[in-house]
Amino acid sequence: MTWVRGGGLSALILGLPLLFVFGMFSWFPIVRAAIMSFQTTNLVTDPVFVGWQNFQQVLADPLLSTAVLNTLYFAVLALIFGYPIPLVAAVLMSETKRGKGILSALAYLPVVVPPVVAVLLWKTFYDASATGVFNTIVGWVGLGPFPWLQDPATAMPSLVLEATWAAAGGTIIIYLAALTGVAPELYDAAEVDGAGVWRKVWHVTMPQLRGVLFITFILQIIGTAQVFLEPYLFTGGGPANSTTTIMLMIYDYAFRFGSYGKATALSLMLAAVLAILSVIYFKATAKWSKS
Repeated sequence: MTWVRGGGLSALILGLPLLFVFGMFSWFPIVRAAIMSFQTTNLVTDPVFVGWQNFQQVLADPLLSTAVLNTLYFAVLALIFGYPIPLVAAVLMSETKRGKGILSALAYLPVVVPPVVAVLLWKTFYDASATGVFNTIVGWVGLGPFPWLQDPATAMPSLVLEATWAAAGGTIIIYLAALTGVAPELYDAAEVDGAGVWRKVWHVTMPQLRGVLFITFILQIIGTAQVFLEPYLFTGGGPANSTTTIMLMIYDYAFRFGSYGKATALSLMLAAVLAILSVIYFKATAKWSKS
């Protein structure tokens, strides 16, 4: 009765529609995928339970190791280039006295562009001919032309460059919002002690943003591990499978080969690895992020 008088029952009644919708469109597909991973099905005829066969076939696929290494390569490159760039840009923008609104809008503009449109636009920029946009630019300094997407050595870095451009704006806005919570008195005290811009960033800004940095770091790892759009639209996994990722394998299993069981099995394995990695990460950084 205390719970009812405190509004618990009314809150539950108001939340039931949301819980139903969330369950139908979020949890039900997850449960359905878990069941499907133990089946052979074409989504039309009756499914046949095959036990762990789908998982065994996925693990025996010789392309899996290539996809895992390519995904790790993409994630590492994205962290090296895509993680510090938004932070540096946000700090520089926060130090700007005028035009912060315009700079914020320009930084967020790539996020507004539809992802498919952005990838197709950059695909024209990566034209391997001497008249391509990027080859024309590097040609001004006597370099190129380069086969950006046709060479296994440059294909993945080219994808990372576009992905960093497309995703940096959202992270910049997060950092700018977090920077507004840093007490100005800390910067004033640092200036009194003779600290320059970079010392203020290192000794004041970075410690104050520690919690946000840890969150964006793990989110970027999860996001890069699920990269699909760039390899699918840019190269289709080529050349020579140099950009084939785990998500692209899942797509091929389901929609090229019609093996929905293997697709969901690989999906569950990826989800399990990311979940375990997230738990380990938060356990390892729990004290540090709050200190």
